[in-house]
Amino acid sequence: MKKIVYILACVSLLVMTACNDFLEEEPRSSMTSAAYYKTEAQALANVNYLYRNGAPGRISNAGSAYVGPNASIDPMLTGYFTNSYEGQETICLYARQLTRQQNTSTVSSTMNSIWDNCYRAINVANGAIKYIPGISMASSSASKLIAEAKFFRAFNYYYLVKTFGDVPMPTEPYESMENIYLARTPKASVYELMESDLKDAVDALPATKFASNNHRITKYAAAMLLSNVYLRQNKYGDAAKMAKIVIESPHKLATNDNLALGSAFNKLRSTDDLDEVIYAQEYDATINNGGWWPTYAFSSSAVSIFGTYSIFERVFGPTDRFLKVYKTDDLRIQPNQFFHWNYTNPETNKTWTSTVAGCWYYYDEEALLTSGKSTKDWNFYRLAEALLVGAEAIAQSEGVTAEAAGYLAQIKARADMNGKTVDQYKTELQAMSKDNFVKECWTERLREFPLEFKIWDDCTRTGMFPVISATVAGQVDYVALVGAKNGSDATFKESDLLWPISHDELQRNPQLVQNPGYN
Repeated sequence: MKKIVYILACVSLLVMTACNDFLEEEPRSSMTSAAYYKTEAQALANVNYLYRNGAPGRISNAGSAYVGPNASIDPMLTGYFTNSYEGQETICLYARQLTRQQNTSTVSSTMNSIWDNCYRAINVANGAIKYIPGISMASSSASKLIAEAKFFRAFNYYYLVKTFGDVPMPTEPYESMENIYLARTPKASVYELMESDLKDAVDALPATKFASNNHRITKYAAAMLLSNVYLRQNKYGDAAKMAKIVIESPHKLATNDNLALGSAFNKLRSTDDLDEVIYAQEYDATINNGGWWPTYAFSSSAVSIFGTYSIFERVFGPTDRFLKVYKTDDLRIQPNQFFHWNYTNPETNKTWTSTVAGCWYYYDEEALLTSGKSTKDWNFYRLAEALLVGAEAIAQSEGVTAEAAGYLAQIKARADMNGKTVDQYKTELQAMSKDNFVKECWTERLREFPLEFKIWDDCTRTGMFPVISATVAGQVDYVALVGAKNGSDATFKESDLLWPISHDELQRNPQLVQNPGYN
């Protein structure tokens, strides 16, 4: 009964209001959805809700000092990333050791929050898609809001399918107790819905940069997500087409002013609204700050050198073995690019040192030294990913063309410390076999997105595991994922590819069946 009451509260949807520069929230829950969708302001308010709830929050919400966003736990399955507080946050330990099957009840609460948050957002999106067409408002405004709602419905379903596999697929808002409990829909059908929603969004949303669109979803954000949806299904030609829409957009890679704090990677760390950013979670100091993100840059000993945060914990960080993915002259492995091992507080001269890498990418100077509030936006998608999707998808569908090589060359050249040009890399890459070129794309994804929680997605979509050499910097081999040993020497089983459905959800919905291997 508690769940039914909760659903009915969600059925009413949440009323939000928007200020000029930020998606400000003001919840209401007293009206049913049918009665509520009467004005353009109400429609806008509900679509605004989708920007910070459901899957976006599962990836970007640093609400705990001891464990990162839900998405940060997935890379720990590889054994290449750890949470230094895993003695308390045992879900991270069980993920790294591949023992979730024996500890289903422990991980169940986290899975329940993912399920509830995503379906709550889907319900709001379904309401927007159903009722906005009946509101008296400019057709251009209505079409954009519906397209945004379709983007977020697809984004949430994509996150759910990657996490659980087949999932229930409601496309109508819940407005009564009828048909609340649905069986799992085959993921192929869920992908069809995602593709349809995102095609509509690509067609309807403005062709402009995210920052130029008041931080609202654009044609290019929708195309970026759709390229990932296609890539995960091995629809390489379609993925390439969508990636090229993004690549040919006004978005541009951040550049290196120098190879120190003026590098592209430090700009991505410290600066909002870069042309490289296709879609981000917006943070500010008053309405929606970034929580504990800055503290994740250090280990617990950093408490003594800062006065702004009471807790520091390396809730997500690479093992030394993972760092061997970089060649020694790769800019991204140099101190104060993505990682760091020493830091001196410029105001107190107190020094933090660590034998394991801290995450410099999360360092927020103003928050740590002054305000105690993180305001740096979290980047979900950036142009670097479109280039790597495009390179891989073109190679898979057409072969190692000059276009594919050129896309990959841009990523490699930006990280080069020796002045090697895009054209030089392009010539070398075109000489590669298709198989080796695709693996080079996979390896560059490891190097380019180490702290953005994408490694496990790549493992499950390719069915391959990156075996990073313990002795030769930059050497990576790929083996079949199931049967491989992860970075913590645990062996992947078929059941490791998905998370379990929570026990609470199984008890609430008798039509659901647990994923194989979980008790």
